Amino acid sequence: MSADDNVKTIQRVYEAFGRGDVAAILDTVNDDVDWATEAASTDAPWWGVRTDKGGVTEFFTQIATNLEVLEFTPLAMVGKDDDVLAVIHFRAKATKTGKTVDMELHHHFHFVGGKISRYRGTEDTLQTQRALES
Repeated sequence: MSADDNVKTIQRVYEAFGRGDVAAILDTVNDDVDWATEAASTDAPWWGVRTDKGGVTEFFTQIATNLEVLEFTPLAMVGKDDDVLAVIHFRAKATKTGKTVDMELHHHFHFVGGKISRYRGTEDTLQTQRALES
């Protein structure tokens, strides 16, 4: 697959996320995907490494359970060879505390055989931790 094809796949992933369509996202990942938000702790329920489609499902379940996403806007996306990098403007409200976050997310996807084989995302971890704290 070309870099342009990979970018189009990520655009479809983001559209599926907006619809809450995890099944469509799972169709784009390898069975043994390496999926993680890059964080040194597991203070947020979606942080930590997941290594299969079940783990990816859990990742999205934890986000949906703990956050009300208010905005998820791709600002920039570039593909080169088997990699796609994206910057997202993200706003959300923690469901348990009502506190909000407003930040940029940085996503790196690596493709093997036309499917996502590795994902790493970064976020403002301190802002996230504060929003989740009671």
